[in-house]
Amino acid sequence: MLNGSFKSLWNRAVFSMGGLWAVLVYMIWESGQLTTVVDRQVFMTVIVCGFLVIYFSGFVIAKRNSKKKQGA
Repeated sequence: MLNGSFKSLWNRAVFSMGGLWAVLVYMIWESGQLTTVVDRQVFMTVIVCGFLVIYFSGFVIAKRNSKKKQGA
C-alpha cells in the first residue's frame, strides 16, 4: 500500500508526470508544427488548462470519496 496522505501522493504523481509532459510539449513546440503565433497560443492554452483541470480534479475526486466514506 502507498504511504502518505492523498495530497502528498497526488502532488508527487502529477508533478513527476508533469515533468515528462513538459518534455513532450517542448518536443512538439520545437518540431515546427506550430507555425503561427495563434497556433502556439492555442497549444499553450490547451496544455495549461488541461494540466490545471487534471490537477484539481484529483482533489475533487478525493473530497467526494471522503464524503462517501463518511456517509456509509
